[in-house]
Amino acid sequence: MLFKQLALPETYLIEIERHNDERGFFGRSFCEDEFESMGLVNRFAQSNISFNELRGTVRGMHFSVAPHSETKLVRCTAGAIHDVLIDLRRQSPAYLGTVSIELSAGNRHALYVPAGVAHGFQTLADQTEVLYMIDQRFVPEAARGVRWNDPSVRVEWPLAISKISRKDLEFPDWTP
Repeated sequence: MLFKQLALPETYLIEIERHNDERGFFGRSFCEDEFESMGLVNRFAQSNISFNELRGTVRGMHFSVAPHSETKLVRCTAGAIHDVLIDLRRQSPAYLGTVSIELSAGNRHALYVPAGVAHGFQTLADQTEVLYMIDQRFVPEAARGVRWNDPSVRVEWPLAISKISRKDLEFPDWTP
């Protein structure tokens, strides 16, 4: 696997190191030892799938608060997404900074999202599926969010929004 540091501290784009032959290719999408050698969370308690019917669907920006903060490994397994991270760690030099990456079934990249960083995405294709591996069990009382159009963050979404949940629409303004 190839780990590429992104603009937010401790966030990584992870690419498969391909071993090609006449059949196609083989590559690891996760390796506990490689994650450990990078100082990253390498045990995951839960795996979730998000299936999205329509192009333009927005999910996010979600995070969980301590002591239930979540680290995520996110991969798009069908279709494509515009994936967005917001650094909410007040001690971070990138506090309220954002990173956007395209993840798709075609590029097979994964995104490592450390605890304290909000995560969300917009689908770029109909019938898009996203796979999340999460290091903590989900605790509903710890779930929080930043509104998709919060003025203190200014996330740019590439498409008109076709679907978004009421919960995501009603998150309050973030207080820096």
